[in-house]
Amino acid sequence: MKYALVTGGSRGLGRAVSLKLAAMNWPVIINYQSNLAAAEETKQLIEEQGGQAELLPFDVSKKEEVEAALDQWEAAHPEDYIAVLVNNAGIRRDNVMFMMSDDEWHNVLDTSLNGFFYITRRLLKHMMPRRRGGRRIVNMASLSGLKGMAGQTNYSAAKAALIGATKALAQEVASRGVTVNAVAPGFIETDMTRDLPQEELKKLIPVGRFGRPEEVAATVAFLVSEDAAYITGEVISVNGGLYT
Repeated sequence: MKYALVTGGSRGLGRAVSLKLAAMNWPVIINYQSNLAAAEETKQLIEEQGGQAELLPFDVSKKEEVEAALDQWEAAHPEDYIAVLVNNAGIRRDNVMFMMSDDEWHNVLDTSLNGFFYITRRLLKHMMPRRRGGRRIVNMASLSGLKGMAGQTNYSAAKAALIGATKALAQEVASRGVTVNAVAPGFIETDMTRDLPQEELKKLIPVGRFGRPEEVAATVAFLVSEDAAYITGEVISVNGGLYT
């Protein structure tokens, strides 16, 4: 059986992606770090709509936790493999650079960038030898990684690096039938944007509103589908026309 793994899959964009993939009949592995209640709620929502899901807790920024969790999952699923990986886990620690602490810098890059590296490197070992069926990697980038955002030097750096890694990795694995793409959301209604001045920011967005997590999830779903088999190394913006 082929599975889909969504990192940071318990809330916000991750939850919307997990629900969407489950609706496409993917058994979904929901990764989370500490919020068990949110992860269990997402799992319940998937099961209520007739889907299949399981939980896999680990901190994506810690190599040892990543390896141990995937070892455990593979031991319990000797005949299965993860064919779809959505690298969604990420955090914000906004600050102007001259006041930014070492932790604010490293924690953001460790989660978005190092997390992508640890998990993707490990799973590619099982994805690449498979010659049948689409294998997909979708990285959750950001408008911040394309445009740069004041107060987000750390987040912009992490997401811009993720975009570069997406384009390079896509060329490495294309001949093995693995596609690698990125989705770059703008302002989306999630916990991560709750503290932003929405009414002011809406004036800057041509569409005039924040996006919905389900709209980002629909883009991920397309990239995972067979309809996107000839698309790789791309970055698709979902930002209401804010930056093109």
